[in-house]
Amino acid sequence: MSGNPFDGGEGDWLVVANDAGQHALWRPYLELPKGWRTVHRATRRDDALDYAEQNFTAPVDTPTA
Repeated sequence: MSGNPFDGGEGDWLVVANDAGQHALWRPYLELPKGWRTVHRATRRDDALDYAEQNFTAPVDTPTA
């Protein structure tokens, strides 16, 4: 595979989270970074993004826009 695996919406997606509650989109064929775990699997990027947006909670001490 060439190019950036996060470009384009084709293929399967994961939503991963860390202990701080941060969420990110990830590809299932890539190794997860240390400290992250899979919290959702999706076949469409938009579905993964929706899940991340609905389940992310900003830490209490982080200002929101």
